[in-house]
Amino acid sequence: MTRIKICGLTKADDALLAVEAGADALGFVFADSPRRITPGAAELIVTDLPPLVGTVGVFVNDRTEEIISIARRIGLDALQLHGDELPRDCEQLPRKVIKRFNILENDTPKTLRERMRRYRVAAYMLDPGAGSGKTFDWEIARDLPGPLIVSGGLNPDNVADAIRLLRPFAVDVSSGVEYEPGRKDPGKMKAFVQAVRDADADISQ
Repeated sequence: MTRIKICGLTKADDALLAVEAGADALGFVFADSPRRITPGAAELIVTDLPPLVGTVGVFVNDRTEEIISIARRIGLDALQLHGDELPRDCEQLPRKVIKRFNILENDTPKTLRERMRRYRVAAYMLDPGAGSGKTFDWEIARDLPGPLIVSGGLNPDNVADAIRLLRPFAVDVSSGVEYEPGRKDPGKMKAFVQAVRDADADISQ
């Protein structure tokens, strides 16, 4: 079953609605972004979440000590690194690490595989631009080692196609389920989750 992460949450009511819609994990952005949240605000949201909901912190080129401090304060389950972090930076963190790989215009499956293989992390996120709302040519990701998380421009209308083609471990959505940056649309979140589950059902038949 494809895991679903809804990212860029900034409000407690949106977080609870995301869980109600069926999200497996919630993402909180601590980097420069319209969806940025303070550690204090994220801590309050996480405290009120029901059990068995994953929490992920998104960081960009932050000091290891700062990432660890925020992760411990909030009780984050995983850390998503979106910057120029080196393999050794990922290995120093005491949580599961998701490393994001930017899909470049001239990338091929070979160049992408070469960049990924240097990192020993819990999952590899493929994304053409953080928060850009743009998709990438999913064909480039076929047969790559995983676990893969597909992100970038996903929405209720196209996520099923990505799942049927790539069979990823997870999909990650932010702007595709919003009515404005940082605020989630309950209907779009429900539609997104339903599209993922429908695609999973099609694959299992």
